[in-house]
Amino acid sequence: MDAASHEEWPVGRLARVSRVSEAHFARSFKDAFGVPPHRYLLTRRIERAASLLRDTEQSITDIAFQTGWSSLGTFGRQFKDIIGESPGEVRARALAQKELALAGVPACIVSAIERPQLTISVLEKRRREPGGTKGHRKSKEAK
Repeated sequence: MDAASHEEWPVGRLARVSRVSEAHFARSFKDAFGVPPHRYLLTRRIERAASLLRDTEQSITDIAFQTGWSSLGTFGRQFKDIIGESPGEVRARALAQKELALAGVPACIVSAIERPQLTISVLEKRRREPGGTKGHRKSKEAK
């Protein structure tokens, strides 16, 4: 369930995989984890969604569907019930925290950190690529 929390995991499927009855599986799961299987799966989906909201720029809709929700409205309602904030509020708070963390850092350092890491020049990179600037170079040499 953890590795594929975006999939549907009805108790029947879990019980078949475990080779026990549905009732026995549900009781055993709750005894082991403290919550029923459905609630456990819901928690994993919400945790994954919250992580994606904080760490990516994907749209909230894409995150909802990627984490196994078939309805954006259900996702938003469940998310707010569990986290206490809407997905948009979680994203806004995460962005504000990042900005606040960088507020005391000199702009030149922030720019250097965010700068793409180019270890070679763009022209050298193009020259190394198959079919790069070789044709252009030959035409100059021919003149």
